[in-house]
Amino acid sequence: MKVKREKRFMTNEQLAEATESLKAMAHPQRLRILQMLLHQRYTVGEIAAACDVPSPVASTQLRLLERCGLLVGKREGRFMYYEIAEPQLAGIMACIESRFGN
Repeated sequence: MKVKREKRFMTNEQLAEATESLKAMAHPQRLRILQMLLHQRYTVGEIAAACDVPSPVASTQLRLLERCGLLVGKREGRFMYYEIAEPQLAGIMACIESRFGN
């Protein structure tokens, strides 16, 4: 007797949301930002310096990642610190680093 295996697939809406998040990640500067933030939190200025881009460019990249729910910004005094909002990003980044890293 064969046992029927049910596979639960994601809905089209869930796939569309995943696609938008993956598109947001699909940029070298944004991947660097995620890679950095998986290790500790940073300010816009620190991220801009590490990515060798002007602060307004870094801010734009951070806002895009934040809109997708991947990051969260927390104000402390006059500084905004960014950190990862989705712990699952660590697994995705590990996959990317394993495949494309040294």
